[in-house]
Amino acid sequence: MADKAKPEDKSATPEGDGKAGAAITATGAAAAAPASEAKEGKKHPSGLSLDERFTIVRSIGQECIQESELRTLLEKHPCPIAYDGFEPSGRMHIAQGILKAINVNKLTKCGVKFVFWVADWFAMLNNKMGGDLKKIKKVGEYMIEVWKAAGMDLENVEFKWAQEEINKKPNEYWMLVMDIARRNSIARVKRCATIMGRDSGDEMPSAQILYPAMQCADIFFLKANICQLGMDQRKVNMLAREYLDHRDIKKKYRFKPIILSHPMLMGLKKNQVKMSKSDPNSAIFMEDEPHQVKKKIKSAYCPPGEIKDNPILDYCKNIIFNRNGKMLIERDEANGGNIEYQAYEDLEADFRDEKLHPGDLKVAVIKALNAMLDPVRKHFSSGYPKQLLKQVRSFKVTR
Repeated sequence: MADKAKPEDKSATPEGDGKAGAAITATGAAAAAPASEAKEGKKHPSGLSLDERFTIVRSIGQECIQESELRTLLEKHPCPIAYDGFEPSGRMHIAQGILKAINVNKLTKCGVKFVFWVADWFAMLNNKMGGDLKKIKKVGEYMIEVWKAAGMDLENVEFKWAQEEINKKPNEYWMLVMDIARRNSIARVKRCATIMGRDSGDEMPSAQILYPAMQCADIFFLKANICQLGMDQRKVNMLAREYLDHRDIKKKYRFKPIILSHPMLMGLKKNQVKMSKSDPNSAIFMEDEPHQVKKKIKSAYCPPGEIKDNPILDYCKNIIFNRNGKMLIERDEANGGNIEYQAYEDLEADFRDEKLHPGDLKVAVIKALNAMLDPVRKHFSSGYPKQLLKQVRSFKVTR
């Protein structure tokens, strides 16, 4: 793994110094291409125009803070860094697997390098797998195997294990953590408890007070320009931007990290805002068998004509159309015959007007999801992946 510049690296030039072509990263990543290149009309390595790259990257986020900063980043930096951190905490559901692969592929297509922070120490702090690091490592290996099989283009993707990377540069990392911690009140840090799947009022061991300061530090330690995590991680990403409001810290970094938050996929049951690994029937898991997918989708909440908080429509929009760009509904002629939707909005409109029945929609969703999951099932049907999955399934999921 390439050595990383220290946070003090002035490649992230302070604002107002007048140096052309300075890096626009929040965290001292590699310097951007000189502004003269853009003026001369030189083609980006991806072959895409700035407008095309901005449209693709922006499409990932339910929210982007800030859009103007994202456009400037893509204009000035030929290969910015995006990151997501994940706790190895059990079997992978479809939002972590398929949706993450879709988002990563969009970013790398636009020349962005994607860094996965395998947050093994964080999982231990959050008591995942009972805090057993050996089990956590096995789950991390399983998750990487899933992405290999799920269609993620790994050419411009790097996996970094937190324990390993922190121990390479402990002084740099822990100085960051301590500085972030001393500049924020306990009350401010506790507001970030939702990043661990907990409420600020929950009874928490002190280890989980440490967690948000560490996650905030990760952004700077990894030299990330873009925080590409879910909406549930928004509060700690905002903490990182607030950290740069301190005058002495702002001098070290030219711009704040950009937050590009993808939507949270709903659980399959009524009133489930998000999927839960502790409730197997609330989500489709990446190696679920075809009959399991069928059973879960058939029983999912999907009342006729109801588009609000409908998980089946959520799957259509964020998984099927997001990946395939279209969706085929197969029906008997008596029920209107086959129809292929080229846009999610058209499907939603027909469902709202009850021109599309939930039964027909669910059959199409089952078929589309099973087609996406089939390569993953095959990958885990033999050899080391099969052994790995057996181990992970044997582990008790802890909160």
